[in-house]
Amino acid sequence: MGLFHFLIVVQAIIAASLVGIILMQRSEGGGLGMGGSPSGLMSARGAADFLTRTTTILATLFILLSISLAFVAAKKGNTGPIDDSLQRTEVPATQTLPATSAPGNPAPAVPAPGTEVPLDK
Repeated sequence: MGLFHFLIVVQAIIAASLVGIILMQRSEGGGLGMGGSPSGLMSARGAADFLTRTTTILATLFILLSISLAFVAAKKGNTGPIDDSLQRTEVPATQTLPATSAPGNPAPAVPAPGTEVPLDK
């Protein structure tokens, strides 16, 4: 497993942690959304400060990892051949259609669908 794959896994873990921490916060900055006495181990204000600091640290790590991944991807580059399996194949200029009229009368040559027909002026 290369450096790029390792950084992607770390990026995913940080992103999931960041989403979890953000969802635990109240929209008004109350933190954790739980009541309780302020004399507890973690008061509402203390929880908000902890979650805010954790969010800041995780967001900073996320941005730094994104920049690092961009540099690693640019440095690695892609030296493989270009995939040309979907290139357009040559279509003959005319195709004959099966005779549907009277027997013995061959069908006229008709341009293949999608080919250009020159205009005579």
